[in-house]
Amino acid sequence: MAVIFKDKTVFLYALLILCVLCLTACSVISIPYKVGKGTLKASYEVTETVTKGAFGTLKIAYKIGGFTFNVATAPLDWPLTRDGLETIDGLPPKEAIKQGRVKNSPYVVNGKRYVPMSITEASAYNEMGIASWYGYETRNQRGGHMTANGEAFDPEGLNAAHKYLPLPYHVKVTNLENGKSIILRVNDRGPFVGGRIIDLSAGAAKKLGYYNKGTARVLVESIPVEG
Repeated sequence: MAVIFKDKTVFLYALLILCVLCLTACSVISIPYKVGKGTLKASYEVTETVTKGAFGTLKIAYKIGGFTFNVATAPLDWPLTRDGLETIDGLPPKEAIKQGRVKNSPYVVNGKRYVPMSITEASAYNEMGIASWYGYETRNQRGGHMTANGEAFDPEGLNAAHKYLPLPYHVKVTNLENGKSIILRVNDRGPFVGGRIIDLSAGAAKKLGYYNKGTARVLVESIPVEG
């Protein structure tokens, strides 16, 4: 049965509602993943749901080994978490992010060039060293901040910064001082302080029990994800 709209405003409003409903219904994609048996000698079931948001952004929610990850792309006008990030793959950082040229591309921070690992190299990665944390320096600033791969930085999320791992990547981090372990999504670059191998979000540092202390000796183990 045809519906006739005499009021143009009502018609446009109804059309907008239909578009929103269609977007909501059609843009959710469930993708199964298996996590390879890397250095952890174990496997994890991974499920991912991708939802398209406004203005071309994406919101992703997935689980690995009981840990839930919420990921969102950041607007390009948000500042980067690292002020000293000069180039990625020879391009201005945001242009490289826009072109999807970040994953393991060389980058420059404060005049120093860093060359990330290949996927093959990363799959065998494990290292002991000092972990620090970052996050609340952005809390009182307007808007949000963008990680080095274009994600919205969440100081309470299960995320981390690493100088050499591909972005994004997943690792298991164990606090060797208390035995606590969590799985994290590496989505940023850093830390660029001597003697530290990984920078966790404030929320992750709380879960590992070293937030108040500031640093901890940890073991970082690769979790290769095979799509």
